[in-house]
Amino acid sequence: MTDKKKKVVIIGGGITGLSAAFYLQKEIQENNLQAESFLIEASPRLGGKIQTVHKDGFIIERGPDSFLERKVSAPQFVKDVGLASELVNNATGRSYVLVGDRLHPIPAGAVMGIPTQILPFVTTGLFSILGKARAAGDFILPAKRDTGDQSLGHFFRRRLGNEVVENLIEPLLSGIYAGDIDKLSLMSTFPQFHKVEQDHRSLILGMKKGLPASNQKHEPARKKGIFQTVKGGLQSLVDAAESKLDDTKILKGVKVESIVKKNAGYILRLSNGEMIEADSVIITTPHQQTANMLPDKENYQYMQEMPSTSVATVAMAFPEEAVDIEGNGTGFVISRNGDYTITACTWTHRKWPHTVPAGKALIRAYVGKAGDQAIVEQPDHEIISAVLEDLNKIMKIDKKPEFTVVSRWKEAMPQYNVGHQEEILEVKTKIMNSYPGMFLAGASYSGVGIPDCIDQGKMAAANALEYLKKATL
Repeated sequence: MTDKKKKVVIIGGGITGLSAAFYLQKEIQENNLQAESFLIEASPRLGGKIQTVHKDGFIIERGPDSFLERKVSAPQFVKDVGLASELVNNATGRSYVLVGDRLHPIPAGAVMGIPTQILPFVTTGLFSILGKARAAGDFILPAKRDTGDQSLGHFFRRRLGNEVVENLIEPLLSGIYAGDIDKLSLMSTFPQFHKVEQDHRSLILGMKKGLPASNQKHEPARKKGIFQTVKGGLQSLVDAAESKLDDTKILKGVKVESIVKKNAGYILRLSNGEMIEADSVIITTPHQQTANMLPDKENYQYMQEMPSTSVATVAMAFPEEAVDIEGNGTGFVISRNGDYTITACTWTHRKWPHTVPAGKALIRAYVGKAGDQAIVEQPDHEIISAVLEDLNKIMKIDKKPEFTVVSRWKEAMPQYNVGHQEEILEVKTKIMNSYPGMFLAGASYSGVGIPDCIDQGKMAAANALEYLKKATL
């Protein structure tokens, strides 16, 4: 790079933009690069959907509550910002599926709903005898050699039948994306299942072979869960990362109105009337906002039309004795065929005991899904009433909540429908050709979870620096 400092501007301060800024600054500092970074966020705070409420000794997440430990980028980010000692795993306990009006334990050995142990699957009450027999067809059905995309619903119905999909796989998988399993893209969400079919023909046998030896030998259950968070809530991760951005200029409460290409760089027009020049731009905002920043937005129709689902969560605090909960469970998901407003529920005081005072219970329910989002628009008291009505059909609650926290997320869950991967590849190719040095990252593209977003932010930072390096040669 030349002696004149190059400027990288990151638009969007959610976890993707925050991780991009952190790793960009880290590379600049460690390698003494002639570059500087800016982070612009339209809201008054960083973190996006990561928000934590501290109230009366409770730690309540408004957005995501954890990340998978095996996706190493998230725990590594926690360590990189200095919070290694704060990492904590969830407590183990049974998870359930509500089918009809009964909670059924998720069969032992089920991986994303795919059975890998025969006895728990045969003895579960989740499926009829015919449903179990149909699922056994996976052992003999040939692999489909079509390499094109397909919906998750089509893929799993073909392998395991409708009943297993409706009563187990759909509640588990669609909850991650708040989407319709019969529209969600297999290759954009869970391509590993397609690979298992191609490599092993049978999903059941292939998933079983991929398990650690200890799981196959039916050894005692893990003493800690597979998810992690930080003790003070995920907001503390955002705060710690922000505190490390000492060489990054951060603008909050300012929106990027438009981006115009000028010579070898860009001019960003801001909502406060100012202009910022940039040599490289990383955009981490939701897809609709990203398209609207570009002068030729009509060329990015997919980004403008790609659907997003609105969801809400309701956290309710109770005295522990007021709530009668099944066994040692930590929560449940609900079949979409059930007559319920809620889509899932976490018994947070059991899953994350450190988040509640002694003698208290914290229940967190989820509402809103593709095709049924009207509840999210209702006033708080109506959402709370609907949630309590549902919960009282499932468990006994004999007192009103001590307090509630309702969190709405409008159009917050991007839908990776069939063909998404190809569409996004086309979008990124257009961006690369029309706007060199501009990079897209975030939940709209290649994964909605915290680790996926961190991976994308880190990669975008590396790509921006590589672009600047080549541009100066």
